[in-house]
Amino acid sequence: MERVIIFDTTLRDGEQSPGASMNQAEKLRLAIQLEKLGVDAIEAGFPAASKGDFEAVKLIAEKIRNTDVVALARASKEDIDRAWEAIKKAARPRIHTFIATSDIHLEHKLKMTREQVIEAAVNSVRYARTFTDNVEFSAEDGSRSRRDFLCKVFEAAIEAGATTVNLPDTVGYAMPDEFAELISFVRDHTPNIHRAVLSVHCHNDLGLATANTLAGLRAGARQAEVTINGIGERAGNTSLEELVMGLYTRREHVGLNTRITTAEIYPASRLVSMVTGIVVQPNKAVVGANAFAHEAGIHQDGVLKNRMTYEIMEPETVGIVSNRLVLGKHSGRHAFRQKLGELGYDLTEKELNGLFEKFKELCDKRKEILDEDIEVLVAEEIFRVPGTYELDYLNVVSGTVAVPTATVKMKIRGKAAQNAGFGVGPVDATFNTIAKMTGTRSRLLRFTVNSISGGMDAQGEVTVRLKENRLIALGRGADPDIITASAKAYINGLNRLEYMKRNPSLTPDESRL
Repeated sequence: MERVIIFDTTLRDGEQSPGASMNQAEKLRLAIQLEKLGVDAIEAGFPAASKGDFEAVKLIAEKIRNTDVVALARASKEDIDRAWEAIKKAARPRIHTFIATSDIHLEHKLKMTREQVIEAAVNSVRYARTFTDNVEFSAEDGSRSRRDFLCKVFEAAIEAGATTVNLPDTVGYAMPDEFAELISFVRDHTPNIHRAVLSVHCHNDLGLATANTLAGLRAGARQAEVTINGIGERAGNTSLEELVMGLYTRREHVGLNTRITTAEIYPASRLVSMVTGIVVQPNKAVVGANAFAHEAGIHQDGVLKNRMTYEIMEPETVGIVSNRLVLGKHSGRHAFRQKLGELGYDLTEKELNGLFEKFKELCDKRKEILDEDIEVLVAEEIFRVPGTYELDYLNVVSGTVAVPTATVKMKIRGKAAQNAGFGVGPVDATFNTIAKMTGTRSRLLRFTVNSISGGMDAQGEVTVRLKENRLIALGRGADPDIITASAKAYINGLNRLEYMKRNPSLTPDESRL
């Protein structure tokens, strides 16, 4: 079977989901998981977008050793310089440069002629080749470009030194048969196409990203650009888990494979959801909570007799293992360290000690500690931004005949403060009190609650999205008590907003491409 190159852009295109920006520690942790998953290339970011993006790409390039680390750059010398500066220490660096090729982009956005676009593409690829021989060129909005012009651009880019040429369905406009025909046309009418890998990058505006990517691969493309959970601009990108498991499950039919370690798919999905706060919908293919659930009696009867009656994949194949009892209150530090290592965390002694204390506190509240619980502890304690605000104490009174009241004690910039307030419910009362104490003017855009694992004593995971002026911050909190989890999430979001105010150059640029 021929192998498909899996190019993951969760950290770049995926991060462009509204409000899904990540800090450096979160990006690095996710990059490590992507390397463990076995992707061939990690698009770590867009270094020219902001100092924060630059620093994150640079950090990932220094740490990742077995995967291409890719930096995106527009077709300009300044962008390419910035991209190379970020990835030059990578074991396998790649510069990914792009320019739009559709008439609508040329006329309204670029205000350039076709000849000028070809010249810009050639110059950018040639310049990128002075740094590395691993150069990718993308024709933005390729699926809406004139076919003959698209072939000319690709031919010129390959002649200039591009080793990968990417054909994006940037706005998710194509239909599968149409996209397959376009890929075949490009292969047949680009004389030097055999000298480069042909890649596809599909968006999900019409719900066809995975179908279009599969169609493109069957027509001859050999690189697929994807994201975990399908996150990305607007309706998202091609979902890595859907594409990979489609190729794996129907490999005899498709005749293509990947080098993905499929058992790492669910852990990667869980990590992306935890870091971005974008909860995976229950009926999401492959990684959704209902993907391997059977409620109908006929289905249950069939599965009990033979799982293959209603399951075309085994949950263990993608890393979903039920009843994973991991640790408890009698577990020691050595076992805890070993479990962290199994989950992919390499912590310092100081980090381990602090995390172990939080683990013991959780053990007093829960009898069974699962992998998901430990991952949330790591997210809360290791990946958190420096705290301006810290919760010390929370007491909430609520009921059908009581006015919801919250009493909150906090540390604000190191000084103790206490206050009380009211609301229409316990969470509203808590948020109102915290807002009054901190003097915040942020607006709550989103509030979501998710159960980390099953059981009556499961931890509740709360995600909030806060906006203040043009800044948008994600806050996360987890606790067996959902009101406490809500307070933690709100304070975490406020801390992130404060961090963004103090470090504007490290804040992801919301206006980036």
